[in-house]
Amino acid sequence: MNKKKVFNLPNCLTMARILAAPFVVLLLYFEMWFHSRFGSYFAFALFFLACVTDYFDGKIAREQNTITNLGKFLDPLADKLLICSALIMLVRLGPGWGVPAWVVIIIICRELAVTGMRAIAAEMGEVVAADRLGKAKTLIQSLAVGFLIFHYPFFGWDPRFTGKALLYIALVLTVVSGGHYLYDFYRKWIGSAEEA
Repeated sequence: MNKKKVFNLPNCLTMARILAAPFVVLLLYFEMWFHSRFGSYFAFALFFLACVTDYFDGKIAREQNTITNLGKFLDPLADKLLICSALIMLVRLGPGWGVPAWVVIIIICRELAVTGMRAIAAEMGEVVAADRLGKAKTLIQSLAVGFLIFHYPFFGWDPRFTGKALLYIALVLTVVSGGHYLYDFYRKWIGSAEEA
């Protein structure tokens, strides 16, 4: 693969989102170790910036006609790494942060199942890109995680309530979109193999 295609601007933005994940985790550890809300604020700022790259990498790729199979693979992977890492840390921070472990387990199991399905599809020579339902799921998950990371009341508004409400909406979208991906995969690939 041409290096210029691999390291084009959209792919670099996606890779930056992947690299942001461990730093968000580290900042949340800072929050846990030192009980300082600044860890939460900086983690929120970095998480927000990383999420913004998700919008721009796709927009730039479409405008510059630089959409690649690598980008189609890395883009949803970057979302999963960023969001799942943050969710695990929010559970680790304790019940005061309002993130039930069972919700995170369901979300992560779905992401693993869909990632495995994408890997099988890739072996068949196909790249399964995110559809509209999957993108909506990612957007709601990102909003939920962002509010929950911010955590502390702001001028009388408690972001935890908004974050938890969005998290349960994201949970429903996560399960529904995961089922849609798996059904579509079965219909297209397993079904066609059985007919052969």
